[in-house]
Formats: sequence, structure tokens, C-alpha cells
Amino acid sequence: MTASTVETRTPKQERSRATRQRLLEAAITCLARDGWTKSTVSVVAAEAGISRGAAQHHFPTRDDLILAALEHMFELRMAHLTESAVPGGGSREEAVVQLLFDYYSDDLFKAALQVWTAAAADQTLRSQIVPLERKFARGVHTVAAQLLHADDSDPFTHTMIQATLDLARGLGLADVLTDDSRRRTRIARAWAAQLAIIVTH
Repeated sequence: MTASTVETRTPKQERSRATRQRLLEAAITCLARDGWTKSTVSVVAAEAGISRGAAQHHFPTRDDLILAALEHMFELRMAHLTESAVPGGGSREEAVVQLLFDYYSDDLFKAALQVWTAAAADQTLRSQIVPLERKFARGVHTVAAQLLHADDSDPFTHTMIQATLDLARGLGLADVLTDDSRRRTRIARAWAAQLAIIVTH
């Protein structure tokens, strides 16, 4: 392989990665804005500013595209969690709980919710989504324990961290139709006070 061949391939690979990235971001936008039914490959391709053929070159089916978009969403959301600055001292628990509550109420969560709803009525899609969601749940639980400085090896502590995530998910659902941020903030404060007593060391 000559140097010129390598130079020719590199821009092509970069363009391919850029196109794929645009498709994933467009898929997330369409899911959050338009819902599952309207988020077809054609619609996502148009949102990304590329042809349907180019989109199908990267993702032959809508399921392929949506599953890749879910993976991308998870990476973005996990990066946000792990990179968020959490203050020390007495406010740590409240800051972490609020961060987790926000994790389950942002546009990325709403986009993922569209896929979960579709998967509930589609056995094939559900069989693909469930393993991904289990992987995502484990990742979020691990990061939550780290942010709380909690001993996740303790069974009760583990359960309380999971309860925090379940509560966050439920509040996220309540936020889908109306802005529930005020109530979510009050609950975060109250729950964090209990969590500080129970799970942190």
C-alpha cells in the first residue's frame, strides 16, 4: 500500500465517520421531536442532510439505525454523568440525586422512551432492546455508586442506589407531558437527605 493510497483512504474514512455521526444525531433528534412512528430512515436522512441511499449504506434498516442511536445516546449520557462536577461536603448527595433525576428527564431520555414504547409492542425489537437496556442500567448504577462514594458491595446500599434510579426514571416519565422540574427538585432534596444517612460513608 502506497502513501498516496493511505492519504486517499483517510479522508474517505473520516467522511464516513462524519456521515455516521450525523445520522445518529439526527435519529436522536427525530425520536425526541417526532416519535418512533415518524422516525423512518428517510426522515432521519433528510434531517441529517444526506440521501436515503447513503443512510442505508451505513444502516440498512431502521432497527439498525435506532439501535446504534441508542448506543450513541448512552455514551453521551454516561459521559455527561461521569464528567459532571459534584461538590464535596454535605451537598454532595443532593447534587448527585439531582444529577440522576436530570439524567432521566432530558431529551435523550425522551428519545429513548420512544424506542422502549415501540419495543413493548414488537417482540423482535424488544429482544434487541432488552440486553442493551440491561447494559445501560448496570453502567448508570456503577457511576451512581461512584458519585455517591457509596459501598455498592453492601446489599442494602445496592438496593437503595437502585431505588434512587427507579425513582429518577419514574419522575422522568412524569416530566414527559408537563414540566415537573419544581416537584422533582423538592423530591431530590428530601430523598438525598435520607440517602446520605443510609448509603454514604
